[in-house]
Amino acid sequence: MNRALLAGICGVLASLALYSTSTNAALDKATDAALTNSLKGEHRSDEDKARDQYRKPKQVLEFLGFRSDMTVVEIWPGSGWYSKILAPALQKEGKYYAASTGMNPPYGYQRRGLAALLGTFGQTPDLFRDAVITEFLEPYSLNIAPKGSADMILTFRNVHNLFADGYGDGKYVDLVFQVMYDTLKPGGILGIVDHRWPDPATEDRKAANGYLSVERTLKHAEAAGFTLLAQSDLLANTKDTRDYPEGVWTLPPSLALGDKNKDQYLAIGESDRFLLKFVKRAE
Repeated sequence: MNRALLAGICGVLASLALYSTSTNAALDKATDAALTNSLKGEHRSDEDKARDQYRKPKQVLEFLGFRSDMTVVEIWPGSGWYSKILAPALQKEGKYYAASTGMNPPYGYQRRGLAALLGTFGQTPDLFRDAVITEFLEPYSLNIAPKGSADMILTFRNVHNLFADGYGDGKYVDLVFQVMYDTLKPGGILGIVDHRWPDPATEDRKAANGYLSVERTLKHAEAAGFTLLAQSDLLANTKDTRDYPEGVWTLPPSLALGDKNKDQYLAIGESDRFLLKFVKRAE
């Protein structure tokens, strides 16, 4: 076979592998049971469970290689939608860290999120007793977990914030990725979900509309030393046109316009999102 043709075929196969929508190994029995129990638990509200169709938590965690015996850090858990899944699933054999924005973040929604997170942990102590809340507000509060302790770090719809004014206007993006890199063990996994902007040439530098390109995310992750293992279209939504009056928050669950054109936005559903799986290579 022609060498150039063979090289081209290998390149295509490598690209297809990166766009895998499943992991090489299914969830082990203990992890599957732990996640199933957590997802069905009464501690999750009907509103939380209604979002599973969009956020697909079990499939996302399977893709990322989650196990119930891991030490997992969630960056900026907000009001704790994923915390309600992760912390109970990790309770018996693993460890969960919620790296919140602390007690004095710049935005009201961050304080409301922390209040909701603390409320959840307090109302259901048997499930969240061993969960650890740490503070992560760059550039000064960076102790999200002991260095080199985490098997997995997860952050859901947060990386775009790093380019906004209230988060340093992009000055601390590389610092945040470096902190995540340093917190992971060699071989540890970083999982990122964010609202997808399809063309890096036209994206908003400040991500004020809430959308971010895969390419810009890759740039900063790789600068910290991460290697991309795979990316998935599991959370893709082709109905998302990205041209809304209040940015991505026009769509559910925020519905920033209230009842105005509500049915239209509900029909679109939650945003189009990318899912990236990085690894910290053994040193």
